[in-house]
Amino acid sequence: MDPKVRFGKPCVRGTRIAVGDVLGWLAAGMSEAQILTDFPQIKTDDIRACLTYAAERERRTLTISAA
Repeated sequence: MDPKVRFGKPCVRGTRIAVGDVLGWLAAGMSEAQILTDFPQIKTDDIRACLTYAAERERRTLTISAA
């Protein structure tokens, strides 16, 4: 993350492509092959890293009960 790139959002290494963009494309039904074709600067390992990042953030999410 670099505050000067995409307002500090986490990005794929060496690019200005935000992790959230990659996750959004996958959620919208874009295949890994389509992403790799449309964005040749991204590699398979980068897509896996985005998924890993999301999984780790989910694990760290704190739920507080209102009761």
